[in-house]
Amino acid sequence: MNKIIQNGTIVTATDTYKADVLLQNGKISAIGKGFDTSNAEIIDAKGKYIFPGGIDPHTHLEMPFGGTVSKDDFESGTIAAAFGGTTTLIDFCLTNKGEPLQNAIDTWHAKSKDKAVIDYSFHLMIGEINQDVLSQLPEVMDKEGITSFKVFMAYKNVFQADDETLFRTLIAAKELGALVMVHAENGDVIEYLTEKALEEGKTEPIYHALTRPPELEGEATGRAAKLTGLADSQLYVVHVSCSDAVEQISAARSKGLNVWGETCPQYLVLDQTYLERPNFEGAKYVWSPPLREKWHQDVLWNALKSGQLQTLGSDQCSFDFQGQKDLGKDDFTKIPNGGPIVEDRVSILFSEGVEKGRISLNQFVDIMSTRSAKLFGLYPQKGTIAVGSDADVVIFDPNAERVISAETHHMAADYNPFEGMKIKGEPVSVLSRGEYVIKDKQFVGKLGTGKYIKRAKYGELISSEESEALQSSKS
Repeated sequence: MNKIIQNGTIVTATDTYKADVLLQNGKISAIGKGFDTSNAEIIDAKGKYIFPGGIDPHTHLEMPFGGTVSKDDFESGTIAAAFGGTTTLIDFCLTNKGEPLQNAIDTWHAKSKDKAVIDYSFHLMIGEINQDVLSQLPEVMDKEGITSFKVFMAYKNVFQADDETLFRTLIAAKELGALVMVHAENGDVIEYLTEKALEEGKTEPIYHALTRPPELEGEATGRAAKLTGLADSQLYVVHVSCSDAVEQISAARSKGLNVWGETCPQYLVLDQTYLERPNFEGAKYVWSPPLREKWHQDVLWNALKSGQLQTLGSDQCSFDFQGQKDLGKDDFTKIPNGGPIVEDRVSILFSEGVEKGRISLNQFVDIMSTRSAKLFGLYPQKGTIAVGSDADVVIFDPNAERVISAETHHMAADYNPFEGMKIKGEPVSVLSRGEYVIKDKQFVGKLGTGKYIKRAKYGELISSEESEALQSSKS
């Protein structure tokens, strides 16, 4: 049956207006007034916003790390994402050196098979570059529609790649039309500072932050940006947490380099003091990069408002406090890195951003959905309310109020890092390709209905205005 959303206010990255939306065969087929309602389900959105479904460009579902596996899989993770207003997420395939890249992709397809309730895609980790790996990349892009590669500059002896690997990946990405993503921290210096802290008996969670100072994130971000310029390629810096990294991204963009930046809700509202909480509670807030001193929050918000940072990922990588985080009870280096974030990403951005006047309503849509769709080859299939786009729609009540709590969240983890935070604005109903996943705040979706999405190459969907802006700053 067709669906007609009536009486709501449509919000895109550029426009805000009142109109009805006709959903047919999984697509938005018309926007306007006076549709035939005789054979349609009417969805009354009076007093509510109609947003495009959120796109989370950064998740780690069922990911092995530190001798354990992240708690949320493609079932609980995508259900929680849907409750939070996200209808598409992009997860990371971890590769193993010396093994075919397809092995990692097949592993992630197996993890997600018959579980996801929203659409999803994959990024691919690059841990080494040689002729064998280079020869596999075109097929990965063509066959799987994976058009983004992740390089770690941290986690020495685990994920970390050297500068040659990063540079050659950037060169290959330029030729192939892919976007290179970096975890930008100086892993070598972090390793030294970590060993020194342990030798001095400094084992508490706070030392996770103190051994990963913001200078090392800024240094790695600047190094990656300079290599991008040298390769004339394109770079996306994940989970930017501090002023030092923002400065490097802004400087690169002012030179016309194709450098983009993502931050995460945890860095916008939490700070380094959380890691000092007694009784090992600080372990709940251990992730990388770490939380920073509170003043960095204003820098990140201003960067989102000014466009120096463009997207908001969750970096969802949840671990239970009991039984997983406590693996590092006597050694902060053994605390699994990550937190349960995916469900609250959209609401925190709205409540702390739009409601508090830090960003506009249209910027909110751009940051939580549209820009990721453009950067990662999903637009206009995803990321906007437009005729012909997938009917991924969020009916959002801007006046609803709730308190974030592990007791009411839908993630599998046994705690929520935003526990007790008061939020204004939440999704009421969420549709994926025209079918309800969440209806009146209740899960009504079916496991396995989420589809794997093949994505277009980088640059094919970046608007001419954005390209011209970068080129003019370059000249």
